[in-house]
Amino acid sequence: MLPLLLLGLALSMLPPDLRAQSPPRAELRGTVIDAESGLPLVGAHVFIAGSMAGTVTDRQGRYMLSGLPAGAHRLYVSMLGYQPDFRDILIRSVQVLTFDFELSEVVLDAGEIVVEAERDDKWLSRLERFTRAFIGETPNAQQTTIVNPEVLDFEEHRGTFRATAQAPIIIENLALGYRIQYFLSDFAITPTRVQYDGEPLFEQMQTDNPEQARLWDENRRVAFMGSFRHFALALLAGRVEAQGFKTWSRPTAGGQGIQGDTRFPLDPASLITPGDSPGEYHLHFEGAVEIAFMGEMEHPEYLSQGNPGARDGRRRPSFQTSWLTMEDGPTVMDYKGDILNPYGITFRGYLAWQRVADEVPREYRPGS
Repeated sequence: MLPLLLLGLALSMLPPDLRAQSPPRAELRGTVIDAESGLPLVGAHVFIAGSMAGTVTDRQGRYMLSGLPAGAHRLYVSMLGYQPDFRDILIRSVQVLTFDFELSEVVLDAGEIVVEAERDDKWLSRLERFTRAFIGETPNAQQTTIVNPEVLDFEEHRGTFRATAQAPIIIENLALGYRIQYFLSDFAITPTRVQYDGEPLFEQMQTDNPEQARLWDENRRVAFMGSFRHFALALLAGRVEAQGFKTWSRPTAGGQGIQGDTRFPLDPASLITPGDSPGEYHLHFEGAVEIAFMGEMEHPEYLSQGNPGARDGRRRPSFQTSWLTMEDGPTVMDYKGDILNPYGITFRGYLAWQRVADEVPREYRPGS
């Protein structure tokens, strides 16, 4: 009962920055055209990356997004056959902002297009490998499927496994109740890591079943609690311990792995300093940071799959523990807890186990 109690206490202690709010709202509008011909592009996807705010352009190539909260956002535009584009914007007040886009056409080699009927056993095996690494292997991942796997192509070369997508990957997450369009820009598995980058657009699934709605609400809350976004927002609010996290500093072995059991107390406030722009912070630390979320235990499947912590011989789950290492000096984090360089930090442990199937939209906050 202890993990559930701590989870409830953490939820009740959420500071205003972590709860659902009603800040000033703004409206974005503009047009999307072909860069060469100047003609409007119909049906281009325009959305706030990682959120549920999105639309498509009309017959005149126009779009409009309304009800956007103040703060930093990435406005992302994508259309099949064109190079995607984005603008990083900062909304400070209730206002109407105009952003126009000119997309350049991308010519695909015929060899990049694979007819679905030609998919062989090797492609299916690679799809399974991609799904495990991208969607994940958590209980939520077991209820998450890629609806259009035919858009994916795979390549293996000198120990590196890569995936590309000719169109947005459509994902249905029946555990959290989201349908996701994922605009994949990079995916690679090397002998030492899994890395991927892209921009997801979330759509909340609808149900007439009250029990299903309650289950989705609970699963979303559990997915958020203990996540890196939860930790980052607690860090920015100066409430890391109040939110159920404990932190330590640990040495590393040549930048790879975690060395022994040596660890030292760490003041979370020392991890961040003000950034160069409003709403941005520099995240910096030496060695590795160990984070334990005391509000929830590890899932038994995490240990059964041979993840870090399973090798020490313990058979009963402990608190969710993760390790963070920095790739190349300080990295920038914004006020929403987003790391602006997607590969600025490497996750090990529990946070690395959780992948796309365990993500909630960036604007999600647990209810009060």
